[in-house]
Amino acid sequence: MDTMSLPVTLRGASAPTLMWAAEHEIEPAALTQLRNIAALPWVHGVRVMPDVHLGKGATVGSVIAMEQAVSPSAVGVDIGCGVVAVRTNLVEEDLERLPRLRSAIEAAVPVGFGAHEEAVNVRALGLDRGWDRFWAQFRTLHKGAQSLESKAHRQMGTLGGGNHFIEVTVGQDKSVWLTLHSGSRNIGKVLAEAHIAIAKELPHNRELPDRDLAVFLTGTPEMDAYRRDLWWAQEYALRSRAVMMELVKRAFARHFAGRDVTFDETINVHHNYVAEEVIDGRTMLVTRKGAIRAGRGDLALIPGSMGTGSYVVRGLGNDASFQSASHGAGRRLSRNKAKALFAGDDNGRSAIAEQIGKIESRRDAGILDELPGAYKDLHSVIEAQSDLVEVVQHLQTVLCVKG
Repeated sequence: MDTMSLPVTLRGASAPTLMWAAEHEIEPAALTQLRNIAALPWVHGVRVMPDVHLGKGATVGSVIAMEQAVSPSAVGVDIGCGVVAVRTNLVEEDLERLPRLRSAIEAAVPVGFGAHEEAVNVRALGLDRGWDRFWAQFRTLHKGAQSLESKAHRQMGTLGGGNHFIEVTVGQDKSVWLTLHSGSRNIGKVLAEAHIAIAKELPHNRELPDRDLAVFLTGTPEMDAYRRDLWWAQEYALRSRAVMMELVKRAFARHFAGRDVTFDETINVHHNYVAEEVIDGRTMLVTRKGAIRAGRGDLALIPGSMGTGSYVVRGLGNDASFQSASHGAGRRLSRNKAKALFAGDDNGRSAIAEQIGKIESRRDAGILDELPGAYKDLHSVIEAQSDLVEVVQHLQTVLCVKG
């Protein structure tokens, strides 16, 4: 589709729904999901990013502006999921012994369901500002999470699984960048599931076309409780990425011992969260599910798959998109379909070799659902939103740590 004709209006949507993708490019189930979202009486408008695909509750790649309401399922279970990027002073020619560097990063940051044996000493990392205040709020969280405080401490600064990653990348100018993608870990999931269950039982949600879109309403104790836990989980995710990146930076610097390794300011942004913002002159609760804020001058990272790297972008502040942009490339194949397609007769070895080439990474069947072929083309996704962001750097992956 000619990107000059974007955005387009979603036909049959009750609330104004603008899309940075053509209808024929979006799976029918996702279009139905978008129309269900737009039909909620509290929705002021929906914006759809070019990485759009079917999600749980709400569509991934959507921005939902609601007045005096929020849907916990639309936010999802990985509250505060997002990305971090930082440029180093090294250049591509400086990179060496990548297998050893990957091992050093994996030793510093637990992945998958793992946790640190003991909570990370954030004071030693210089990341303790507001730390005591933050953890003092734990006792106010939903009662179902109260037994998880120790685990939450030990999972702070850990990667998780799925599409979460830590990467060493090289920019167009040969600069070396560190990037990572992670969220609020198990504590965010537990809090989200508890509130989703509560919302589904509220009387005003019983006639909804999709119970996964159940909402909390402003002025109710249920909304107050959810927003309290939501803000806490979003801060947890933000802090966890900061801790993780500091651990990665230190492992990276040790690997290049003898070099004066320095790092620029860190870009740390959510792409799965709620914010209170003014839309069309009215205060809204804006849910970005698989979308970033792209206010004028905002720096962000839009990652693709492990084979296509990422884009560092600067927001253009386009009000038509609710000042938003895509969070990544977006899935083209479900996880199960990707695994079945790429497994072949050799447990995926051929597909892995073909799709990720020389990238330093684990090369087992556990990454089949994360191969580039499972995702949309990142470059096309970036091109489709040229009115939302401008490109600062295209980063090509040279090393990838997967959960």
